[in-house]
Amino acid sequence: MSEWRLAYDGFDPAEEGLREALCTLGNGYFATRGAAEECEADDIHYPGTYLAGGYNRLKTDIAGRTVENEDLVNMPNWLSLRLRIDDGEWFNPLAVELLAYRQELDLRHGVLRREMRWRDRHGRETALTARRLVHMEQPHLAAIEWRLRALNWSGRITLRSALEGRVINAGVARYRQLANTHLRPESAQPLDDDSVLLVVETNQSRLRVAQAARTRLYRDDEQLQPTRALLREQGYVGHDLCIELTEGQPISVEKVVALYNGRDRAISEPALAAAQAVRDAPRFAALEAAQARAWSQLWGRCDVVLEGDTRAQMILRLHIFHLLQTVSPHSADHDVGVPARGLHGEAYRGHVFWDELFIFPFLNMRIPEITRSLLRYRYRRLGEARRQARTLGLRGALYPWQSGSDGREESQVLHLNPKSGRWLPDNSHLQWHVNAAIAYNVWRYYEVTDDREFLAFYGAEMLFEIARFWASAATWNDARGRYEIRGVMGPDEFHDAYPWRDRPGLDNNAYTNVMVAWLLRRALEALDRVGPDRGSELRETLALDQAEFDAWDEISRKLYVPLRDDGIIDQFEGYDRLEEFDWDGYRRKYGDIHRLDRLLEAEGDSVNRYKASKQADVLMLFYLFSAEELAALFRQLGYPFAGEMIPRNIDYYLQRTSNGSTLSNIVHSWVLARANRPGSWEILKQALESDIADVQGGTTPEGIHLGAMAGTVDLIQLGQTGLEIRDDLLRLNPCLPPELRRLALRVRYRGHWLDIDIGCDRMTVHAPNGWSGPRTIMVCNQAQALDAGKPLVFRCQLKRGGRRPAVGDGARGRC
Repeated sequence: MSEWRLAYDGFDPAEEGLREALCTLGNGYFATRGAAEECEADDIHYPGTYLAGGYNRLKTDIAGRTVENEDLVNMPNWLSLRLRIDDGEWFNPLAVELLAYRQELDLRHGVLRREMRWRDRHGRETALTARRLVHMEQPHLAAIEWRLRALNWSGRITLRSALEGRVINAGVARYRQLANTHLRPESAQPLDDDSVLLVVETNQSRLRVAQAARTRLYRDDEQLQPTRALLREQGYVGHDLCIELTEGQPISVEKVVALYNGRDRAISEPALAAAQAVRDAPRFAALEAAQARAWSQLWGRCDVVLEGDTRAQMILRLHIFHLLQTVSPHSADHDVGVPARGLHGEAYRGHVFWDELFIFPFLNMRIPEITRSLLRYRYRRLGEARRQARTLGLRGALYPWQSGSDGREESQVLHLNPKSGRWLPDNSHLQWHVNAAIAYNVWRYYEVTDDREFLAFYGAEMLFEIARFWASAATWNDARGRYEIRGVMGPDEFHDAYPWRDRPGLDNNAYTNVMVAWLLRRALEALDRVGPDRGSELRETLALDQAEFDAWDEISRKLYVPLRDDGIIDQFEGYDRLEEFDWDGYRRKYGDIHRLDRLLEAEGDSVNRYKASKQADVLMLFYLFSAEELAALFRQLGYPFAGEMIPRNIDYYLQRTSNGSTLSNIVHSWVLARANRPGSWEILKQALESDIADVQGGTTPEGIHLGAMAGTVDLIQLGQTGLEIRDDLLRLNPCLPPELRRLALRVRYRGHWLDIDIGCDRMTVHAPNGWSGPRTIMVCNQAQALDAGKPLVFRCQLKRGGRRPAVGDGARGRC
């Protein structure tokens, strides 16, 4: 197995959907699934192309009401490239005898390669090597190269190269009852002898998209002159290229495509830009060389080296690869967020959720410019968040659980349970905790970068308006002497109501209330960090006064947390009244019970009746905060917090969680990282397999789980190193599992790179190019001076459950 390649041998129709999602190529501007060029959308293949921020809104009459949905639009299929011999049938892997088939995704260079050899019903054997890229350096370009060879025959071939705009959104089966025709054809025309242009427009958002394609044939470096016939219909344009193929003599087919949209910068209009770009584009080899250079630079920043587990290393790089294809440096030029399922499919309709919480830590310490841009996506939608708060009769800003183009709430009002076939009310808009996640992301970005300009002109305003919302949502309970937050949903998602109450929503969700206490303090701290002049401007602009700041301070100290006498933090008030669930019985009955909510609803029951979580809310607190931070938070709230509470709550909730979310294993591995290293590593390996093995049984073909992918990287970069920023100090507390011999990575802290290399008996920390961070860092709770250009070397002795570094130099020992 290669640490840089995801490879598949053999053609398996049942696996094509999964392979297409995992072999998606993109560059942060657009992405295209890894579908074969010769295929069309059907029950096996789905050649989707998605433009970052390319949304459209449609209405559907269903289940007795009109439902409006905004979707990330499936853009025209630029892949279309087909082959036939003489006047025979177009090549189809299912209609020939495949003699060899291999598909390989090159993670180092961002190239998808297929090698095929087949025999048709006339006994003719043909070999095809197909390579494809979506350019990381030039974000509007993509290219395909086919190398064809007739092995035992000579004759005429026809190649059909086209742009197909007659596509719909049909990548998720359960959405197919809903309106899905988003594109309106504008024009389809030739540009010159070898190039064509297709222009479409979304029918509601009026997003104009142009694709231009140039197709040429070569033998070695000689450009061939095939007979061409123009193909032109509404929403479709291309060429048939006919040429004689001689036995044993290969030819190359090169298709170069440019894609632009009407919101791009520095263009007159997208059709002109696409046409010019495809005229100027070099041949495939030159594009491939520039692609390799761009990816080499990204890997120089972003690679994480693991020694000791080849498969874990490959999957980790696959996850980094897909993260950088969804949000790349090109994202900074566009008004886009982070789709939870990447640009890899149509699940969740391409919406932006709270997955940023798991994605930003990686970006903050590698390419914080991307985080800054993605946070500005939220800032630009602050007005809509304020409007949402006003509709609830509250102040400040409430960001939506699902966000799309303009920042309004895109969460469904109905969702389909595929187990029962019933459309059910969807209350996920009550997941107000997304507000806390956005505040958390703002502050963590600031901590890592010290970007005071961002905090002063964007971040602080978001923090203040989010704090203002929570202060207005909190109500005082005289009997308790505490503030409460009622009628919400937590990250668990299984529980959206009490079984004894008619209306949806839960009271005093522990995760939400603790997060609110934390963010109220950060909002007050931000006022000091932005400086007196900007602070005065913000107070004036937002009409903030000292009474409001005092209220934030009081609420941050007096929020109610449902804490039992035995130290168990109830997930929400009333959780202790729910029934215990028969986990063993349901596993025997169904086997896979990840989506327990759907199984119970199909039986006429409700998961709301049971102590059963999709992903445990309480454990999220241990994921986001160190033990020291959490203890300080509970002290701030006036609650006892002893160290033994952490393992007690971990044990309690691990037994009551179905892991129905791919994020669940991320959290569980993290919370076990210090107390149970072998268990933590095993869960991390399960998390690594989530998408590549499609552990949820059919969800990955609809789009990868980007938060889970980024979360696994974060588990390595922070969890295994113990890397933390607290009180403006950089802290390291490494503790590798026995399976790993070495971990090496780079992180960027406040403008400078820090190289960290942890071996089996030695750790090196090095700031090779200058250092503007604190002159002292904490290593295993010991202060160490860090000077630019001078490596810090620690001798390590592997101990049971972790490492205890000691200062010193010396030769590297054996593991």
